[in-house]
Amino acid sequence: MSCLHKRPKRTKSEERAFQEQVKRVAQENGKRLGLEGDPDLQFLLLGGELIKIRSRSWKKNRFFKLQEDCKTLWYESHKIFKRKQTFSIDDIDYMRKGRQSEGLNKHTPSSVEGQCFTIIFKGRKKNLDLMAANEDEANKWVNGLEKIMSNMLNLSQQQKSEHWIINCMRKADKNDDNKMTLKELKHFLRQVNIEVDDTYAADIFKQCDKSNSGSLEGSEIKHFYDLLTYREEIDVIYGQCAHTDGQMSAEDLLNFLLNEQREQVSMVDALKLIEKYEVDETAKQKKCMSKDGFLMYMHQEEGSILNPAHKQVYQDMHQPLNHYYISSSHNTYLMADQLKGPSSTEAYIKALMKSCRCVELDCWDGANGEPVIYHGYTLTSKVLFRDVIKVIKDYAFKTSDYPVILSLENHCTVDQQKLMAHYLISILGDALVSKPLGNNMPTNFPSPEDLKQKFLIKGKRLNKLDAALNNNSFIEEDTVSEEDEAADCKENDQKAKTKKSKIKLAKELSNIVIYCKSVHFSGFEHAKEMQAFYEMSSFKESKAFHLAETSATAYINHNMDKLSRIYPSGSRTDSSNYNPVPMWNAGCQIVALNFQTPSKEMHINQGRFLPNGASGYILKPEFQRSLSSQFDPSVLTKGPWLKKKTFNVMVISAQQLPKLNKDKENSIVDPLVRMELYGVPADNASKETHYINNNGFNPMWNETFVFDVHFPELAMLRFVVEDYDTTSQNDLIGQYCLPLTSVQSGYRHIPLLTKRGDLISSAGLFVHLMLIDP
Repeated sequence: MSCLHKRPKRTKSEERAFQEQVKRVAQENGKRLGLEGDPDLQFLLLGGELIKIRSRSWKKNRFFKLQEDCKTLWYESHKIFKRKQTFSIDDIDYMRKGRQSEGLNKHTPSSVEGQCFTIIFKGRKKNLDLMAANEDEANKWVNGLEKIMSNMLNLSQQQKSEHWIINCMRKADKNDDNKMTLKELKHFLRQVNIEVDDTYAADIFKQCDKSNSGSLEGSEIKHFYDLLTYREEIDVIYGQCAHTDGQMSAEDLLNFLLNEQREQVSMVDALKLIEKYEVDETAKQKKCMSKDGFLMYMHQEEGSILNPAHKQVYQDMHQPLNHYYISSSHNTYLMADQLKGPSSTEAYIKALMKSCRCVELDCWDGANGEPVIYHGYTLTSKVLFRDVIKVIKDYAFKTSDYPVILSLENHCTVDQQKLMAHYLISILGDALVSKPLGNNMPTNFPSPEDLKQKFLIKGKRLNKLDAALNNNSFIEEDTVSEEDEAADCKENDQKAKTKKSKIKLAKELSNIVIYCKSVHFSGFEHAKEMQAFYEMSSFKESKAFHLAETSATAYINHNMDKLSRIYPSGSRTDSSNYNPVPMWNAGCQIVALNFQTPSKEMHINQGRFLPNGASGYILKPEFQRSLSSQFDPSVLTKGPWLKKKTFNVMVISAQQLPKLNKDKENSIVDPLVRMELYGVPADNASKETHYINNNGFNPMWNETFVFDVHFPELAMLRFVVEDYDTTSQNDLIGQYCLPLTSVQSGYRHIPLLTKRGDLISSAGLFVHLMLIDP
């Protein structure tokens, strides 16, 4: 007996009708995405041959096609059990034109540059290197996919939700007859993460099957959809605020915005919202907001937890560089762990595209006189120094214009150091800061604004900066102590202990270290008396945590005119991360984390740098910048930093949480929500809701929690949604983190991100928040 069930073959007329239906669905989805009649979308829907490239010898023709949901790419595979493979456009991080991946660069000639493109996936999924028949077709593939990605991103939460539900319904329609039987309805409910008993499913079905035909179609499916997506909580809120003949007048809306949402707005703003989001023309003319318009508004950025004003660069960017927290990566070249993981230029691209502004280059002597980057004394693979610098040049300023610091861990001989300097100068050109800004000897750092689109080199320098300005530097090369991090590496490596901890430094490399000269830390007093502002130290996490606990005020004062870089201990062979919050509390700017490792610590880091236009720079609070400050995060002393607040959180509901086990139809999540506050020790707290059985589609909690916050300017808020499990650790469904200072009060929707920090397109939380004086 065959275990492969084939669908009965359609007749010619059935096939014609089916293809017409597919076309209609594709048109509807294209329209929903704002791409109705778009020629690039039409090209993708027709599909075409592409060459998939894995190596110089592995190049195979494959047919690719966009499915009618306008969200899934289908391609043929020659694997026995996976003849047809698909992936969602949600899984794509970004597209890259030309031979811009390591694979295409290695395995294709420069003559096919225009025909090549790469699909870069989120997470650890391998890139897809492809080649089209000609440049025009390659452009159509890239442009079409980029348009869909961009337009999907700009859909409101409600539109994403609608798109998702309708396409789930189509998948549940097993025989493609545009009708839904009770069996298909149950299958659909499980697909959208709801477990209902047979009686309840039959009741819904009966309610919608007005024609008593035994299947739902047309308006009956629409009725079922309306029942399913009904938001009781929105109904209640709207009912409490709509006092004008059952509708929300402009005055009602203004009262809601002022009293409930705690926004500083006027009647003009209320009218603008009606104009922007009201879907009913009659209501719009009467200057009213209907329930549908209200739901639309609640799902837009105005109804989001993140203050829309903070989505742009809103902070003063003219302060000295050391007045900012700077998004920083450790072992940037690694894609996985630091013992045997692959090194790759791709890892630099991923970090820079996340607005990381300080990347690390661990440089060693390579073959043929070419310096390489890899994790010394380990089995990690090697990547050419020059290739890394080229990639950094190309991708540094795609998401942020603010300066990038290249933190050099230099283990090379003098000859290869000279080549490193040559590559830095020739590839980065005018963007490399190779002398101080202005004509005089600086006394403090330039600002991020002064350094826009510039690169700074952090490394060893043979002399003081004023010697270079006065041109009285005759040192060709000399020995300097190795980086603290390199010495730490050796402590963890028995064989390397005998090696010298001093290296010779080439003048050419020394000369391009301007504002970030690496020096050994010998105590705060020594640093105050002997170190120039541009002389900075790197601290192993254990040393930094000890200083933050025992000498917090001294550490904060040290960071008021100098930079500090913190790095994970060499004993973290799995590339795990430490908690960055205590380091930020101590005013440390360059708190370097392993970007390649998805973790709670990386979620907090992503949240910290989410506001201010996700520029990779966040201005430190005033009490961490003012020399007169005596702030100590470990004690609750009075001062301008102590701004005690009460933070009330009501977790109301969630929408369309993803299934964690997509292969098991009966696997439905039991969600709970946890709120975590991270800040000074007195503010750290965690509280969670009860779990809800078998409902990931529209669970409702209505639970309220109260947090006391003493230093709101340093507090980070993290929401975690988990699948409760009685026998093992709960599984993460989604999370979202942001600074408390960027939280909007009132009724708010919260987007959810995966463990790797990517958006889950249709899922969200609905909460009520209030930050008030006690």
